[in-house]
Amino acid sequence: MDDATGGPRTARSPQDEVRDALLPVLRRRWSPREFDDQHVLDPGQVELLLEAARWAPSAGNSQPWAFRPALRDAPGWRGIVDCLAGSSRPWARQASLLMVNLSHVYVEGTDWQFSEFSVYDLGQAVAHMTIQAHSMGLACRQFRAFDLEALTRLLDVPPHWQITTITAIGMAAPVAPRDPGTGVRVPSVTWPRE
Repeated sequence: MDDATGGPRTARSPQDEVRDALLPVLRRRWSPREFDDQHVLDPGQVELLLEAARWAPSAGNSQPWAFRPALRDAPGWRGIVDCLAGSSRPWARQASLLMVNLSHVYVEGTDWQFSEFSVYDLGQAVAHMTIQAHSMGLACRQFRAFDLEALTRLLDVPPHWQITTITAIGMAAPVAPRDPGTGVRVPSVTWPRE
């Protein structure tokens, strides 16, 4: 039997069926290396992204995360861009927003020297923010290609916090190519890995 294009119908794998059942926003998510440098986010959109992160689950509801948003060309933007590595600077400075993601490594009100869950919890908050961004038609790219010491000094981050990553957020450039393998995933994520 032919498919809708008139060609022969190919057999669908069980993995195809599972992938098709994913939320469309998850299926379409990708991380561009080119952003539309004319696109502008408004402060209300930034607040919505932060609100999505705020609703992420965390160990003991400790919410051990903080975010430092910097809109393109707003105060603070240039300093952050100057801390970026050469590999990330060309595309990250095109983004509408650079979101510095911090984890709280010391838990106030306890005798814990650090929270073993803070980086995990921050990752969940960033994932919530990323999915919210994609549902708004935006694109995100996570990265760690920056001078950590310089950025820590610039933002005056105290010792019980650490900068973990940055998220570049904006509209993907209309001609942004997808990296080879963008839609490719390992066949199994269960342990032990095959």
